[in-house]
Amino acid sequence: MGKLTKNQKLALAKIEAGKIYTLKEAAEKLKEITFTKFDSSFDIDVRLGVDPRKANQMVRGVVSLPHGTGKQVRVLVLCSADAEAAAKEAGADYVGLDEYIEKIKGGWTDVDVIITQPAIMGKIGALGRVLGPRGLMPNPKSGTVTPDVAKAVKEVKQGKIDFKVDKNGIVHASIGKVSFSADQMADNAREFINTLIKLKPATAKGTYLKSIYLSSTMSPGLKIDTKTLDL
Repeated sequence: MGKLTKNQKLALAKIEAGKIYTLKEAAEKLKEITFTKFDSSFDIDVRLGVDPRKANQMVRGVVSLPHGTGKQVRVLVLCSADAEAAAKEAGADYVGLDEYIEKIKGGWTDVDVIITQPAIMGKIGALGRVLGPRGLMPNPKSGTVTPDVAKAVKEVKQGKIDFKVDKNGIVHASIGKVSFSADQMADNAREFINTLIKLKPATAKGTYLKSIYLSSTMSPGLKIDTKTLDL
């Protein structure tokens, strides 16, 4: 392990060893121990009592954060010509079809979310090798393949994110910025956890929420007391 920086030492000095926090307490503490010169992301990591290798225990979903993510999301809409105006009006950054498909084939992926229509997926399938590794492939389960592309754009711009449990049974997501108030940070975390609970697979046995940690960019993680969650 490398040497701790001055700011890392300052952060650790403000954390009581072994302490577990409520969502609000953790949010307040993160605002104290974040020393980055930029507006750090506010992150959540939840270890679930599931076996992601089993298809019936895969946890994947979307959540609309009450206070948004705090970041500008660049949205590309690949759609038919008759839907372009609505997509642009809804706030999409890029709208089109064939010209963007060609750009992506050439390696262009300078967007955060791609939204498309079911009828267009046949054209987009060939882009899987470019979009898949970057997590950009549109998917009906995340709401990015839909007949109503304008509605999907609005939701993404307002703070809708998708998430998926990894092979270790952990769900990680950025759910805001440290510049948010502690109440806003706690609200976003609460909504995220509530969504995970609603998605609990019927086949999952034992403790479902095994552990929850909140952190910011480059900060230590703060453990949340799952027994006293104020959901």
